[in-house]
Amino acid sequence: MPVEGVRRPAWAEISASAIAHNVGALKAVIGDTRLCAVVKANGYGHGALLAAKAALDGGADSLAVAIVDEGIELRDAGVTVPILLLAEIPSGTIPEALSHSLTLTIGSLSGARAAVAGAESVGGYHHVHVKVDTGMHRMGVDPAAIDEVVDVLLSSSKIDLEGLYTHFSVADGSSAEDRAFTRTQIDRFDDVVAALAGRDVHPRLLHLANSAGALGYPGARRGMVRVGLALYGYLPEGWLSSALEEKGQRLETALTLRAQVVAVRRVAAGERPSYGRRRALANAATIATVPFGYADGYPRRLFDAGAEVLINATRYRLAGNVTMDQLLIDCGDDDVATGDDVVLLGRQGDQEITAEEWARHADTITWEILCGIGARVPRVLVE
Repeated sequence: MPVEGVRRPAWAEISASAIAHNVGALKAVIGDTRLCAVVKANGYGHGALLAAKAALDGGADSLAVAIVDEGIELRDAGVTVPILLLAEIPSGTIPEALSHSLTLTIGSLSGARAAVAGAESVGGYHHVHVKVDTGMHRMGVDPAAIDEVVDVLLSSSKIDLEGLYTHFSVADGSSAEDRAFTRTQIDRFDDVVAALAGRDVHPRLLHLANSAGALGYPGARRGMVRVGLALYGYLPEGWLSSALEEKGQRLETALTLRAQVVAVRRVAAGERPSYGRRRALANAATIATVPFGYADGYPRRLFDAGAEVLINATRYRLAGNVTMDQLLIDCGDDDVATGDDVVLLGRQGDQEITAEEWARHADTITWEILCGIGARVPRVLVE
């Protein structure tokens, strides 16, 4: 198991109240639709169990994870609500998943057969959801093959075809092309629903929408939405805020990355701190060492992009390359001391650094920034 760095001054603060607030804000938008909180990838870097409990306290109806181990972690911690596995899993892991009451995703004919075999071996009655590929082309049953898959599932008295769903690929896109394709995905899904209804097959839980779909496409909310990024206080794209604003709601970011200055030294003009000696100091400066590096999820590209940290509510840029375990900060002539609080992500005074800012600097997406926070960074619950 990864070791948490509890003996060094660097940690992530997770606001349970922010996650609970975000669930409430989203439910104000989606109305009676069920909300499934996606807590895969260690709760998008926030800590899976912390995020799950906060979301459930806020009114989430169920949870979703990516792999069996994530679901078992939650069950072992006493979580009893439905937990959906968002991908078809290897056949050898199906009995263990079912024995922990995890809801299987069926994305192929072979997956349907494996689920039936697993359910028959375990016994009992098990919910499954069939995923339809409407254009993402990552995983899911081709609409033309849906009848054969459903026939296999309906052949077993141990299987309950509880759900049918799909996944949007560009629901966050605001272009005419993206919006047209998302509507096409909805239409393709509805065609499958209608075809099954013609056979008197009616899965009780239909779901299409991720965070972007839930906010941007009211007609896609159906019986449930699967909320990931928005749960943690970030929007996939800014235009999606209008759905929240119309209800007088806003999201709150749930994660703050903090550390403390562990060393301070005065360095002469012309010196080139850190590996590679990348940039000479224009002037003599106080250099602060902060115990957080790329092994903790601070991307090396942030140095070239001009990223900053907050110390004493002031922005300071990096003085040299990001190292595995530490950052060097150019504090100029300001009075900075060992033990001073450092905010890498989050708010300090009237200043704020967001995961979106990091993503812009690193030429990536907010999801990758949050999920990249290292396992050795302790997650500390705050209210």
